[in-house]
Amino acid sequence: QVQLVESGGGLAQPGGSLRLSCTGSGFTFEYYAFTWFRQAPGKEREGVACITNNHETYYEDSVKGRFTISRDNRRKIVYLQMNGLKPDDTALYFCAADRVKYTYGSPTLNEATWSSPNYEYEAWGQGTQVTVSS
Repeated sequence: QVQLVESGGGLAQPGGSLRLSCTGSGFTFEYYAFTWFRQAPGKEREGVACITNNHETYYEDSVKGRFTISRDNRRKIVYLQMNGLKPDDTALYFCAADRVKYTYGSPTLNEATWSSPNYEYEAWGQGTQVTVSS
């Protein structure tokens, strides 16, 4: 059973940094892609960053250059390093995982699909709250 547990959230000042962690268990970590999502009160859930099993990365435009997603397959952890935090980054951050699948020889999860609300991830974590405020 795929299980994901997020940690590392908290309160940060504008311009500050936080590092989120998503720890996986119950599955073969290196066969999976992972995406960080966030949802602020009253707003739609949005994809923040994605890392594939081949370490390809994708980012939402507003976090490019500020956030970095990485993975440690040995420790079964996916990280989201968040620098230059802004009040608009305040949200509940979720980690999602999906085993790599192929359609007609191409990865089903790719640059076009990773943040789509129609893409069905296999598992989700419970989330960790990030609040950016002075």
